[in-house]
Amino acid sequence: DSENVRMAANMEVDAAANELIVADGYGNKRVVVFDNDTGKYKRHWGAYGNKPDDTPLGPYDPSGKPAQQFRGPVHCASLAKDGLIYVCDRTANRIQVFQKDGTFVKEAFISTKTLGAGAVWDIGFSTDAQQQYLYSADGLNNRVDVLLRQPLQLVTSFGQGGHMPGTFYGLHNVATDSKGNLYTVETWGGKRVQKFIYKGLGNVSGP
Repeated sequence: DSENVRMAANMEVDAAANELIVADGYGNKRVVVFDNDTGKYKRHWGAYGNKPDDTPLGPYDPSGKPAQQFRGPVHCASLAKDGLIYVCDRTANRIQVFQKDGTFVKEAFISTKTLGAGAVWDIGFSTDAQQQYLYSADGLNNRVDVLLRQPLQLVTSFGQGGHMPGTFYGLHNVATDSKGNLYTVETWGGKRVQKFIYKGLGNVSGP
C-alpha cells in the first residue's frame, strides 16, 4: 500500500523539497516519497518510472533483456546536488537515475555477470561542487567502482576480497565526508568501517 513500507533498505532527506526518499527495498522493490514533516505519502515508482509490479521476474540472466521492474533489493536512493536520484537495483547490477518526480533519465550496468547478491549495493558522491565522481559499493565482488557521474562511465575500481586493510568482505555502504574522504562499511564477515584518504580529483586510481 502507499502508506507503509516493506523492509526498506535506505532513505534520504531532500531538505529543499522537505521530502523523505525511501529505497523500499527488500519487499516492495520501489522508490517511495513521503512528506518529511507529516509522513504523508506523496508518490512512488519502479524501474524506468513504471508503476511497480509484483509479478515474479524469474532468475537473473546476464544475457537477457533488462527487467522492466526493479529486480531488487532496491538498496539505495541517493540524491545528488543537482536533484537527480540514483537508485541501486542490486541484483540487476544496475544504477538507474530519475528526476524527483520519478521520470527516468538514464541507467548504467555494473559487472553484469555478477549473480547472487548483485554488484550495486550503495552509492556515494565526490564532494566537489559538481559531484563529478560517483562511488558504487560492490558487495559481492568486494570493491568500490568509481564512475564519472554525468555519463555514468566507469573509470576505475579498487579493492578485493579479504580481511586485510584496504580489502573488503561484504562491502555494504559508502559515504564521503566534507573533505572528500571515503568511508566503507562491511556486512557478513567484514563487520568493520574503513577510511580511505582523498587525494584529489586528478587521481582517478581511487581515493
